[in-house]
Parts: sequence; C-alpha cells; structure tokens
Amino acid sequence: MEWLRDRGFDVPAPIVVADGMAVNRALIEAIGEKVDLVLTSGGTGISPTDGTADATAAIVDYQIRADAIRRSGLPHVPTSVLSRGVCGVRDGILVVNLPGSTGGVKDGLGVLDEVLDHALDQLAGGDHSR
Repeated sequence: MEWLRDRGFDVPAPIVVADGMAVNRALIEAIGEKVDLVLTSGGTGISPTDGTADATAAIVDYQIRADAIRRSGLPHVPTSVLSRGVCGVRDGILVVNLPGSTGGVKDGLGVLDEVLDHALDQLAGGDHSR
C-alpha cells in the first residue's frame, strides 16, 4: 500500500477475503469504485485453493500477459514460474494479481514500477510517445 501511496494513489483499506466466490465479489466491488488500478495478492499458485487467477480471468474484458511478473521472481525463487497470476482490464481498470509472498509482491511491484504509468495513460486514452 505504501508503494501505491508513494506514487500518488488514493489507497483505501485493503480487503481480505478467502478464496472462492468471495474473490469474485471483492473484485467486482473494487472495480465498481471506478478506480484506476486493482491489485490483488495471493491465490495465484497451483494448489486447489488458489482461485484468484481464475476469478480475475472470469471478470476481465481482456488479459495482458503477466510473463514479466512471473520471471521477476525467478532469480530468487525458481517456483515463481508456477504463478498463474493474471493481469487484465475490466471497464478501463487495470487488474493485476501479485503472488502472496512478500518477496513475490516486491518483485511484481518492481515490474509494475516500469510500466504502470504508461499502462494507465493508455487506458485513459493516451497515445504512444513518438
């Protein structure tokens, strides 16, 4: 949350939910707030209880490949490639799944740090720099 505040985002209190339909409801509720960005943490692995990626895939209008986020953890944690985290857009709002571990979140935010301004500008109707 500090990372978002440092970048000028108005950050509400985090919403913590169990895997399952509660994730879908929380995502839809967050998107309904007409924010620019929804970040999730956790539920991106391959265990039967990891459902955040599925919930996100079900509600986004389209997906954006999250390969860079998966690869960012590879030097530290080889199993990071097993993350099923989804990035996508719903109603012009960027939705990004980050891993549940603090290291995975840090690595994922490092990737977002490089692309977030551009992504949000594009979603707001901006054009590519020439």
